[in-house]
Amino acid sequence: MAGGGGGGDGEPEFQVAPMIDVLLVLLIFFMSITSAQVLKIDKNIALPVAANGEKRDDKAAAGLINISWDATTGQAKYKLDDRELDPNDKDGIAKELAARKGTNEKYRLLIRADRQCHAKYISKALEWGAEAGIDNIAFSGLNREE
Repeated sequence: MAGGGGGGDGEPEFQVAPMIDVLLVLLIFFMSITSAQVLKIDKNIALPVAANGEKRDDKAAAGLINISWDATTGQAKYKLDDRELDPNDKDGIAKELAARKGTNEKYRLLIRADRQCHAKYISKALEWGAEAGIDNIAFSGLNREE
């Protein structure tokens, strides 16, 4: 009689190749749906509480500005995505934001500012967005204290 593959003692063989194929497909799937924004968030920023804030559901392309507060110097530090910015280079930053926006009308500027940061430093990021022609600006906050 013809046997259907397997060991001599009647136990089926474990096929490794199909399992590896499935795992690679899952890996590629999860890598493709993971947002690059997650990698660019500065974990050192303590976000303010916005109890009445609403979560944005749209998946529009976004530029991320992290504004951290340095308590020793009393100054804000700016990062666009993961690159340090010189706050005095208003024109250069605005040009870069305008280039990122391009012709995308749904492009959004997301500002994540530390809760200790003064409003005058946050307004600089708003000016950069206005100079770049970005009219969709959102602020990141927490809905409750962590």
